[in-house]
Amino acid sequence: MAAASAPTGDAVLAAAREYVALDRNAATRDAIQRLLDAADVDRLRPLVASRLSFGTAGLRAEMGAGFSRMNELTVIQASQGVCAYYLDTVPDFKTRGVVVGHDHRHNSEAFAKLTAAVFASKGVRVYYYNDLVHTPLVPFGTTTLNAGCGIMITASHNPKQDNGYKLYAGNGCQIISPHDKNIAERIEQNLIPWTWDYDLVNTSPLVSDPLKDIRDAYYAALLKQSIYRETNSKSNVKFCYTAMHGIGLNAAVRAFKTFGLEPFVQTPEQVQPDPDFPTVAYPNPEEGKGALALAMKCADEHGATVIFANDPDADRLAIAEKLPNGSWHIFNGNEIGVIIASFVLETMRRKQEAGGAADTRPLAMLTTTVSLHMLKQMAKQEGFHFVETLTGFKWLGNRAIDLEAAGYNVVFAYEEAIGFMVGDAVRDKDGVSALAVVGEWANHLAGQGKTLHGHLMSLYEKYGYFTSNNGYFICHEQPLINAIFDDIRYGKTRSPAAAGSAFPHALKYPETIGGSKVTWVRDLTIGYDTAEADHKPTLPVSSSAQMLTLELENGALMTLRTSGTEPKIKYYTELRASTLDAAKRDLQAVVDSMIDICLRPTEFNLGRTA
Repeated sequence: MAAASAPTGDAVLAAAREYVALDRNAATRDAIQRLLDAADVDRLRPLVASRLSFGTAGLRAEMGAGFSRMNELTVIQASQGVCAYYLDTVPDFKTRGVVVGHDHRHNSEAFAKLTAAVFASKGVRVYYYNDLVHTPLVPFGTTTLNAGCGIMITASHNPKQDNGYKLYAGNGCQIISPHDKNIAERIEQNLIPWTWDYDLVNTSPLVSDPLKDIRDAYYAALLKQSIYRETNSKSNVKFCYTAMHGIGLNAAVRAFKTFGLEPFVQTPEQVQPDPDFPTVAYPNPEEGKGALALAMKCADEHGATVIFANDPDADRLAIAEKLPNGSWHIFNGNEIGVIIASFVLETMRRKQEAGGAADTRPLAMLTTTVSLHMLKQMAKQEGFHFVETLTGFKWLGNRAIDLEAAGYNVVFAYEEAIGFMVGDAVRDKDGVSALAVVGEWANHLAGQGKTLHGHLMSLYEKYGYFTSNNGYFICHEQPLINAIFDDIRYGKTRSPAAAGSAFPHALKYPETIGGSKVTWVRDLTIGYDTAEADHKPTLPVSSSAQMLTLELENGALMTLRTSGTEPKIKYYTELRASTLDAAKRDLQAVVDSMIDICLRPTEFNLGRTA
């Protein structure tokens, strides 16, 4: 948003005084006090002139002093808003309670303790995990315990200076609008701390730790996804694992043990929790070879041919496999998604063949608008129900629950950002359950002389050669991002809209990209879809986020969107062709043209990362 009316110096100083009056943490309070004593308005402005915005992703920001940073005060204020909202909207919230978990990042434990204290201070039952947990245990615990909501303190794969606050509704899914807006209002109404007690988790009778029972129940549910446990102990492939300095190791070890798989090799530099993430600038396994370099070195030294990498809070999973020529193939999220989908489908078939209490509900699988449409083709050929949602597991999880209410058996969902939901135990992405399932099937395939990559090639032969080409550009200026997208939809030179139009200018989307005609446009920012008779999209529209999809005559599909948590303009493209090489070649030409026509990175000085 444009900074049309920046707060005056007096307003900034007043905000700083308010912050100092509220903050009881000496380090962060004194940091603002020193700037206040010096009347350093320029340094105070970004810290106190605006508050952290609570959205469907909760909170995520750099840690530090001020209303715009993650710190004890802003966590307490957020918790008070969440508590007030659920006390108002869930009649039995005090007895149902809240689940609170945290990862290993700097300040995570303190943030979690203060969060728990806020709820306990209002007479709300608190299920406090008194140990590091991977994120999926919070939504799993929320539904297992029938809690009113769940909170996880984590910044997932963000850099070490960040932390976050992730909220799950009572159904175990991330919240969706309008809950975020309603909670944001309650936060504004409850800014004065109710309590500031680090020890209440140890002294209050309202606080208990159900973690052992929850872990046992989680792995019991995970075991239901296994069909080869009796033969898994015969090791046909050696695995290597990295936790990216996060908390995934213990969860991954137990998942392998639960499935009866032989232990994996551990990447020594990266398997123990370390909030400083010393070996990676960005602890995100999605970043590719740079992030997986140490795991590849470890795998080569121990003769392992498959690498599993969880992100720091272990809700995502990256996979790499050594090819016969000695090189490593890093599977992208779409490739892993269709591989797991095929495993889940075959698992369901074999369970039916084995007899027993068969689930007769029709199968359903889901993915997002920016994920590869190969899953849709699989559904068409295999006869299961396919559903597409907006980006993010807040949409996938809630839609899965709706489908189950309608009589479907939702067995799998994924998004291309290496997020996978296998089974119905967790209605969110879970890198540990995905790791166990792929580990079992990789071992089974190896026993037949096959590989994961070879299995992927067989899926291409069966369903078509789909390929994707995704990337992003860095842009820190929201007004510029909005201008770029407005140029795509309205043209560089604006023309008056027709009388009665719902839009401020005439629509001028690109007519051709990469020499192929644009045949379909869906703009979920302004609410326009050429495929619908009334030109209104069937998916939700949001003017606060940019999201635009174009389809070309040659079958190429591309989506451009902004990120909700990072300063990025992301693009997702895909194409199906007669061979994989042809698909990759033709799609690259489309991507190059799309970047030149739509994003114009040189003109706008956008940072490039593919």
